[in-house]
Amino acid sequence: MAKAAPDGGTVGKALEVLDRVAAYGRPVRFGELLENSPFPKASLYRFLQTLTGQGMLAYDPDRQTYAPGIRLVRLAHAAWQQSSLAPVARPHLDALSARIGETVHLAQLDNGHVLYVDKRNARDPIEMFSQAGKVGPAYCTGVGKAMLAHLDEEALDLALSMQSFHRFTEHTLTTRRALKDELKAIRERGHAYDREEHEPGIICIAKPILSRSGRVLGALSVTTSTERTDLQGLDRLAPDLTQTAEAIAREAESWQFPDQKLSPQSKGAA
Repeated sequence: MAKAAPDGGTVGKALEVLDRVAAYGRPVRFGELLENSPFPKASLYRFLQTLTGQGMLAYDPDRQTYAPGIRLVRLAHAAWQQSSLAPVARPHLDALSARIGETVHLAQLDNGHVLYVDKRNARDPIEMFSQAGKVGPAYCTGVGKAMLAHLDEEALDLALSMQSFHRFTEHTLTTRRALKDELKAIRERGHAYDREEHEPGIICIAKPILSRSGRVLGALSVTTSTERTDLQGLDRLAPDLTQTAEAIAREAESWQFPDQKLSPQSKGAA
C-alpha cells in the first residue's frame, strides 16, 4: 500500500486516505483503515468525513464501510478522455486485436509504475493480472520495461528508485543492475519482453509509444501464455505491434498530454 507523502499538506494527506481506501479493492471499515494508517484516529476520521462529504468516498451506514465514491467515476472518465492515450489509441487497438486475436494492452507511466489505460481481450481470453485501471510494477512487465528503457537518465534514476524488485517468479529481475542491463538490450532491440517475470505462464512483447522528440507517451503490448506460443512466436507479431505503436504516436502528436517526467515530490507518494 502507498506510503503517505510527507510534504503533501492537507490535500495530499486526504488523497493518501483515498488511495488507501481504493487499494483494498472492496468496501473497508474504519478500524481496518486505522490499523495501517499513518494518521491519528481523529485525523483519519476527519479526512474520511471530508472525502465522503465531497462525494469522493461513499459510506454505507448499514455495513459501516467506506468505498470510492461515484464522483470519482466522473473524474476518471474525464481523465480518460483528456489525459490518457486511450481515446487516440482505441481504433488502433481494435484493429490490432482483430488482426492477431491475442490480448492487447495500452499503458502509461504513473509515478514509476504501470497504469493500464486500455485492454482488448484475446479471442480465447486468458486470466491475468492486468485490467484497464489497474496499476502494476514497471520492472517486471513488458510495457513497463519498454517505457523505462526510453526515459532520460534523471527520470530513469527516479523511476528505478520506486521499484520494489520483489521476486514474483523465478524469472523476475530483482536488482537495479540486472534491470539496467535489460533496458539497454531493449533500446538496441527496439522492443521489450515479459519472460514470465510477473506471472507464471504469461509472456508478452511490448513496444514503446514515443513522440517525434523521443518522449515516452506510453507503451503497447501483445500478451499470451506459454501454452499457446513462445517468445519466438511473439516475435512474428513485432511488425504489427510496431506499426500500431507508430500510428498511435503520430496521432498523439496533436494531442495534449501531461508531461511524463517524474517529479521529486512524487517519489514519496509511490
